[in-house]
Amino acid sequence: MRLRRCGDDAVLVEVDSLGEVEAVRAAVAAANLPNLVELVPAARTVLVAAGPGTVSEVRRVLAGADLTHQPEAVGDEVVIGVRYDGPDLDLVAETAGLTTAEVVDLHTGADYRVAFCGFAPGFAYLTGLPEPLRQPRLDSPRTKVPAGSVGVAGEFTAAYPRATPGGWRLIGRTDAPLFDPRRPTPALLTPGDRVRFEAVR
Repeated sequence: MRLRRCGDDAVLVEVDSLGEVEAVRAAVAAANLPNLVELVPAARTVLVAAGPGTVSEVRRVLAGADLTHQPEAVGDEVVIGVRYDGPDLDLVAETAGLTTAEVVDLHTGADYRVAFCGFAPGFAYLTGLPEPLRQPRLDSPRTKVPAGSVGVAGEFTAAYPRATPGGWRLIGRTDAPLFDPRRPTPALLTPGDRVRFEAVR
């Protein structure tokens, strides 16, 4: 674990895995640091922005944290309805050696956690994807992925909150309001939340 100062009132914690990212995020969140402004997890880092003395406070918190232990998910559970009719559903099934029905069963049967958000406002990277569905991105990314598309890539699954380019394998689509700047909390999914997908017609 490495700590790098970011300006006067923030520190970037660098770790080696997503599990350690979640352990750092959970430990800092539970510590109730005074003047905590923002806690931003990513794939291998956590940015902690707070008041003066942030670096020393974060060092103190992490000195007693067990980064090898995956904390229990304590965020809200969000259920997202999905129509499993994506253009890459057959490709995902063929690559996994499954039927499309088995792909749907695997995807809806797993418990997911929001590891971090990025790429676009409201785009949440979810961990917990079953091993057979962990597949590479498309060889040639699409120039426009429709809003609401649900896809898989590597160890993650996600839903696109708006139309953007993208190379994930698309297995379905959702009407869930993934991002709305008019809401008090614009993003439907935030780090630490638990997520389940539910097949709808």
